Amino acid sequence: MNATPPPLLADLQARLAELLRNGPAADVERNMKALLAQAFQRADLVTRDEFDAQLERLARLQQRVEQLEKLLAERAG
Repeated sequence: MNATPPPLLADLQARLAELLRNGPAADVERNMKALLAQAFQRADLVTRDEFDAQLERLARLQQRVEQLEKLLAERAG
């Protein structure tokens, strides 16, 4: 797995420190979520929701492949 580059962490730390100094709690929370999402995107990470959606899609595709293999075997035999 790729390590997160140090400049990304330094940038994240600086931005979080600035947010905590200058904004009210609601703004900090909203900005922190956006900042973390941006950092995850740069680090090629996905959210749990995205991961779960892809797992569901993969399960459906595997089921469809099994159905097609069965159909092909029936027609060949």
